[in-house]
Amino acid sequence: MYQPLYRLTNKLLRNISTIERTYGQIESLHIPKKLELNLTKRNLIASSYASNRIEGNPLTLPEVTNLLLDDRVPVNRDEKEVVNYFSMLQNLSDFQSKQISVGLILEFHTKLMTGVDETAGIIRNVKVVVGKYKEEKGNVSLRVKHDPPHHDRKSIKKDLDELCIWINTNIDIPAVLLTGIFHHEFVYIHPFEDGNGRVCRLLTALLFIKHDYMINKYFVLDDYYDIDRQQYSDMLHSADSGDKTEWLEYYTDGVKFSLQGSLAKYREAITSLRIEEQPTPKEREVLKIIQEKHEVTSQMIVKLLKVSRQQAHALLRGLMEKGLLGKKGKTKSSYYFIK
Repeated sequence: MYQPLYRLTNKLLRNISTIERTYGQIESLHIPKKLELNLTKRNLIASSYASNRIEGNPLTLPEVTNLLLDDRVPVNRDEKEVVNYFSMLQNLSDFQSKQISVGLILEFHTKLMTGVDETAGIIRNVKVVVGKYKEEKGNVSLRVKHDPPHHDRKSIKKDLDELCIWINTNIDIPAVLLTGIFHHEFVYIHPFEDGNGRVCRLLTALLFIKHDYMINKYFVLDDYYDIDRQQYSDMLHSADSGDKTEWLEYYTDGVKFSLQGSLAKYREAITSLRIEEQPTPKEREVLKIIQEKHEVTSQMIVKLLKVSRQQAHALLRGLMEKGLLGKKGKTKSSYYFIK
């Protein structure tokens, strides 16, 4: 049965603590709905660009942005790769309630590689290696970086089954460790002829979502890997010998970097909003109350803030117009909640 090897170093513990604290800070921000939707779409585009660029896709960020925002039909393989990835990211929450399984992995690969590769959804049954060709004195040779442990479909499926069982039965492990372990082990098994990295990063994002980290909404991991693709590859394969500690330190550095960048980005965006779109001090009091109680009526605001019924309605209506509140019901007993 699969059992990963790693050490909980001081660096790992510090990173886990920083990640959880930073994510909490992002969640506590009162982000207007319009701003949230805008930044979420930008995150999805950035992730689609970076994840495919890591695999050698030549499209530039402006080209990817235009392709996805124009919602046009892709005309070649490069564009199809990006569109498929973007579509999967947009719909990851649809898979939140599903257990990680070989069937789910094959479904992801099928959706990602349809129209791109004829082996979509098929576990490989041939030998593949990860490396690159190098020429020295007129001789071309392949420098192998990773030779997966198995090259027959039955053994590969067995390894995937064991990994899925481990993932589904170790739900109490911090999400950032669980996803990091999965990320390496999946690439180590290398179950497909093509698309392993992209499927892995999509499944990693899904695991974050399953553990209540809204990765698409708040942060992007793929752009961290893309900063130095060689380092990403080197650190990933540093764990091939068995010990995942060094890889997990690098991986958690990446999650921390991405979250801290997102926190700064959201704070800057909120600050730059027009003054009339920002909640007033009194509206912030309303938001604080709703955050504590989850739902409120206008009468509760009257009582807790000691304001008139008209003032309570005006405060709630103003927050709804700014995209910060939602409303359930149409009578005097309507409930208001933070979007």
